[in-house]
Amino acid sequence: MHECLRLAEASFEEGETPVGALVTFEDRVVGRGRNQIERLNDPTAHAEMIAVTAAAATLERPRLEGCRLYVTLEPCAMCAGAALLARVDEIYFGAFDPKFGAVGSLYNIVEEGKYNHRPRVYSGLLEDESRRLLRDFFSKIRDEKRLR
Repeated sequence: MHECLRLAEASFEEGETPVGALVTFEDRVVGRGRNQIERLNDPTAHAEMIAVTAAAATLERPRLEGCRLYVTLEPCAMCAGAALLARVDEIYFGAFDPKFGAVGSLYNIVEEGKYNHRPRVYSGLLEDESRRLLRDFFSKIRDEKRLR
């Protein structure tokens, strides 16, 4: 999770919403991602999507059985769906996302039991640090808007 925070901080510095993610397999990192929505002009360029894509490329397989997804912010519906489709075994996240979270806040896609795969979910890892980074980012954005 500390590495996820470093990735999120890099996103912050680039003006992206500070979210970092990584995928591990057998205790080694096989995929890293950070939000790059603005940079790539791509609404799907979420940290989790980039990390899952990188992991699949590294492992040279579309299914990520045996993998863990770590992310600083609760995955949205798109990212939770990607974790389901990739068959990630476990999802670990920091801060809850009351506006878009789909792993407990607004929805709980991965635990509703309608799919043939159900990753285990662990929440609240470095939650304060993750939340603080997001709060600082949005405060900075609001301050910049006021100065215009």
